[in-house]
Amino acid sequence: MAHPATILLVDDEQEIIKLMEIYFGNEGYRVLTAHDGIEALAQLKNERVDLIILDVMMPNMDGIEACMKIREEQKMPIIMLSAKSMDMDKITGLSIGADDYVTKPFNPLELVARAKSQLRRYHTFNEGREKTEHELIIDDLVINTDTHEVWVDEQSIRLTPREFAILELLARHQGSVLSMEQIYQQVWKEEFMESNNTVMVHIRKIREKIEMDSKHPKFIQTVWGVGYKMFKP
Repeated sequence: MAHPATILLVDDEQEIIKLMEIYFGNEGYRVLTAHDGIEALAQLKNERVDLIILDVMMPNMDGIEACMKIREEQKMPIIMLSAKSMDMDKITGLSIGADDYVTKPFNPLELVARAKSQLRRYHTFNEGREKTEHELIIDDLVINTDTHEVWVDEQSIRLTPREFAILELLARHQGSVLSMEQIYQQVWKEEFMESNNTVMVHIRKIREKIEMDSKHPKFIQTVWGVGYKMFKP
């Protein structure tokens, strides 16, 4: 982006506002603040905002009502903050238009990371660089089939040619299950032997590089007894 992204922090707790102003400011973001939903809506009439961090429990107009009003006209990502951690509270927040939900107390660095992730998605799919014919984008994963570059949450990932070929194959068949035999024959161009665990080894290495938790993978999912498939949002 030519200009720093603008983040609107909406919370009636002044300590949280000051803390997050420091963290987001240190990351180079332009920060606006509001102390309730009414102030937030007023800010949006006068300012271009790229992302909103919106507390649920506030006086005058709470975060739920504010989120619903914002969604009537705006599509920027919204991260809800709440001291409530019940699943139904999270479902309510997400169902009315929020893109993410963070429970208080939270780690400021985690909130910054979540905001970065939401901003990348928003600008990739809406206002930033257009997706090219050479890009496969799956949530935070971006695969450039022309340059053989891979990014996860804006972080560059280095894959070997074989690893890249497997990842690209799974991404091109997103949501479909491919057997180890299909993967091996299409990537190695050789006959597959039942005792061959080469694909399994390569999948493990790819997961170690692209997954936040390789033991609980998000992108490359195992379908037991069948094969592997790429996560489909």
